[in-house]
Amino acid sequence: MARKFSVVIFALAVTPFLAQPLAQARQAANPYFPPPLQWDRRTPAEVGFDAALLGAAVKFAVDNETPRFRDQRLDQATTFGAREPYDTPIGPMTVRGPVSGVVIRNGYLAAEFGEPARVDMTHSVTKTFLSTVAGLAVQRGLTRDVNDRARDYMPHGVDLFDAPKNQPITWDHLLRQTSDWQGTLWGKPDWADRPEGEPTEWPNRKLYEPGTRYKYNDVRVNVLALALLHVWRRPLPEVLREGIMEPIGASSTWRWHGYENSWVDIDGRRVQSVSGGGHWGGGMHINAYDMARFGYLFLRNGKWKDRQLVAEQWIKQARTPGTANEMYGYMNWYLNTGRKSLPATPESAVRFQGNGPNIVYIDWEHDLVVVVRWIRDNQLNEFLGKVIGALRVGPTA
Repeated sequence: MARKFSVVIFALAVTPFLAQPLAQARQAANPYFPPPLQWDRRTPAEVGFDAALLGAAVKFAVDNETPRFRDQRLDQATTFGAREPYDTPIGPMTVRGPVSGVVIRNGYLAAEFGEPARVDMTHSVTKTFLSTVAGLAVQRGLTRDVNDRARDYMPHGVDLFDAPKNQPITWDHLLRQTSDWQGTLWGKPDWADRPEGEPTEWPNRKLYEPGTRYKYNDVRVNVLALALLHVWRRPLPEVLREGIMEPIGASSTWRWHGYENSWVDIDGRRVQSVSGGGHWGGGMHINAYDMARFGYLFLRNGKWKDRQLVAEQWIKQARTPGTANEMYGYMNWYLNTGRKSLPATPESAVRFQGNGPNIVYIDWEHDLVVVVRWIRDNQLNEFLGKVIGALRVGPTA
C-alpha cells in the first residue's frame, strides 16, 4: 500500500512581511495566533512556498522514517539499554506512530503529514519544557539569578546539593548540562547514564568542576526537575499548563510524566517529580500540533497575542552558547553555531531535539516552525533544507 502524505491546500488570505534586522528578517506583520482547538490553513503558495517542492520535502520525510522499533520500550532496550546498566524503565513508555509533522509559515499551517494529532513520547524535547519552567521561576521571582547556587533554594532536609562536590552547582550549570552533579536519584546513579570508559571505571568516574565540562545526562536533568519542584512547591505540569500551555491554546491531551518512584512530600501533599526526558520512561507525551504551538511561542519571541509569556531576556540566554559547548544553550536549545549541525539552515535557527528523533525547528529568518518526528537522524538536515528550498525568493505576494 502506498504511504500517504498531504500538503494542505486552502484558498485564504495572505499575511505580509515586514523587513526586520538580523535573525528577525522575515517576521510577519500583525502575526496570526491560532485559537484553541484549531489552526488556520493556507495553501503553500499563499505563504510563499512552491507547492510541488514543499510536497517533495514532505514526501522525503515520509520516505525516511527511522528504522528503529516503534515500541519505545524495545527501542530503549536495544539502543541505550544495550550499553547501560540500570536501564530498567520506571516510567510509562508507548508505541509510537509513523513519521509525522507540520510546517508552519507566517503562523499558518502549510503542510501536515503522518499522524500529527497522535500523542507520542517526545523524549528530550521535554527538557525544553523543563528549562522554560525554570525561566518562569525567574520571572516570578522565585529564583533571583541563574548564577545562584541551587543549594541555597533548597528547604531543610533536602540534600540534593549537600555533598561538597555538589555545593557549587548553579542553576546555569544545570540548565547547560555542565553541573557534573554526583549521586543517585530515583535509583539511577549519575555514572550509569551514557557511561564513559571501561565498565570497571564507571562507579569511580573522573570528576569535573561544575561549569567546566558539558555532559548530556538525564540523572542531572532530573535533579533540576526535583530542585524546581521544591522551588515552585507545586507540580511542574501545573506550572507549565497555567503559564504556557493554556495561554497558547494547547490541547488537553498532553501529559508530563515522572517515574513510579519519583513521589515526594511537598507541604503535606504527595507530588510526583517529573522526568526531563524518556530515557527511563516518562517525560512529555504530546502531539505535533501542541509541539508546534510551543515552538511558535518562541518564534514570536515569547509573546502570544498581547501577553509576554516568556521573557525575551530568557530566550536570549537560552540561545547563547555555553563556554563548554558552543552548540548548546539552555536545555534543550540546540544551536547552529557556524552552521555545523544543520548546514542547510540559517546559523540563527534553533531546534528543540529529543530521541526518535523528535524535532521542533524554529527559524526566525524564514518565519518558520517545523515539527518532524521519527525521521532518520541523518536525513534531518536534508529534509529541512528541502523545506527552506521550497520557499520562493522574496516576500509573499
